[in-house]
Amino acid sequence: MKTSLAASFILAASLAPAAYAAPVKTYEVRSVTIAPYSGPITPVSAEFLGDAVRRLNAEGGADLLVIALDTPGGLDAAMRDIIKEMLASKKPVAVYVSPQGARAASAGVFIAMASPLVVMAPGTNIGAAHPVMLGAVPSPGDMGAKDGKGKKKSSPMEDKVLNDASAYIKSITQKTGRNVKWSVDAVKKSDSISAEEAVKAGVADFMAKDLDELLAKADGFKAGDFGKLSVKKPAVTRFEQTRRQKFLAAVTDPNIAMILMSLGAAGLFIELYNPGLILPGVVGGISMLLAFYSFQTLSASFAGVGLILLAFVLFIAEIKVMSYGLLTVGGVIAMTLGSLMLFRGPSLGGLSISMETILANVIGVVAVTALLAWIVVRAHMRKVVTGIESLEGKKALAKTALTPKGKVLVEGELWDAEMVSGSAEDGDELVVEKVNGFHITVRRP
Repeated sequence: MKTSLAASFILAASLAPAAYAAPVKTYEVRSVTIAPYSGPITPVSAEFLGDAVRRLNAEGGADLLVIALDTPGGLDAAMRDIIKEMLASKKPVAVYVSPQGARAASAGVFIAMASPLVVMAPGTNIGAAHPVMLGAVPSPGDMGAKDGKGKKKSSPMEDKVLNDASAYIKSITQKTGRNVKWSVDAVKKSDSISAEEAVKAGVADFMAKDLDELLAKADGFKAGDFGKLSVKKPAVTRFEQTRRQKFLAAVTDPNIAMILMSLGAAGLFIELYNPGLILPGVVGGISMLLAFYSFQTLSASFAGVGLILLAFVLFIAEIKVMSYGLLTVGGVIAMTLGSLMLFRGPSLGGLSISMETILANVIGVVAVTALLAWIVVRAHMRKVVTGIESLEGKKALAKTALTPKGKVLVEGELWDAEMVSGSAEDGDELVVEKVNGFHITVRRP
């Protein structure tokens, strides 16, 4: 009897918390804003997505923001700005890796992990979040260094960046309740998984082929601290980039920046060769400044930019100094090395200059330099057509006997002349051999 009473008491005590547990909070979603973004994560993208989150939380904003993301990665500072806005949002911000074939790599992984609702379209992938030090130049002591196991030894700075990134993504995933182990492996080992694997691993919440399916599956889903979502045919609006943001996004593309740099150099070359044309100088100056803005925004290596500028100086010097091509060769080497050093990491960071763009720019600048050098050489070799030097080779008429000195008429002017050899009679036709000040030397034709 006592045993049954004790068991009943324990059972009642265990059921009491469940009976009095607070009901799950419901979050009504009557309106949705979708903000599509495709491209590397830069300050421009941080501004755009930050504006989208701020509009979400403003008076009259939607109840849910869906960021349709497709990114190869980008800058750490811009990524952190986006995450700060998302975590501070009073309304849920979902990340939808789409369209099919898209990816959320590098910085995109961090952004996705900061969302209370991560959805992926079929055929997408997420991962490869190992940090890339853009523009970093290894010190001589670090180059080729290996540890005791024969593996390449990382520098202390790389270790610091890696550990910082690992701790950052760990704190984010712990807050949003996602797979901490995988997220850390994505940073340290560059792990990458498909959409199906992401759902199974607890990295993504579910898959959806389009926005309609996403909203349908989101109904009843628990989105972190916001509670269970109630999505019943919400009104959908789009939030697009402004024209200014689209322009700056295009300018800050590394390949476009390199083209602008070369275009600016070509314009300045032409203006320096022939001052007063104005248009090449104006276009060249604007292009050069836009390129510098892009390099500064993308945290390009100062060493890379310096080498490119040195290449332009060498190209200009080739026009002014007869170096038999040595300055041009030096310019080509400096420009190629500078282009390769501008951004380190061809894929993970999503910021690099393609080899095709580098080759096209080097060939283009060399072609402009060669053309201007040819024009200069041709101008130096051209026969003089003005001034007294232009009299050489002209016909002269003897106005007095030349024995060997006398007077001749050249181009309507009377000159003191001297025969190269022999003599001439008054009225003989002669040819100007050489001009010496106000005296000329003539010969028979």
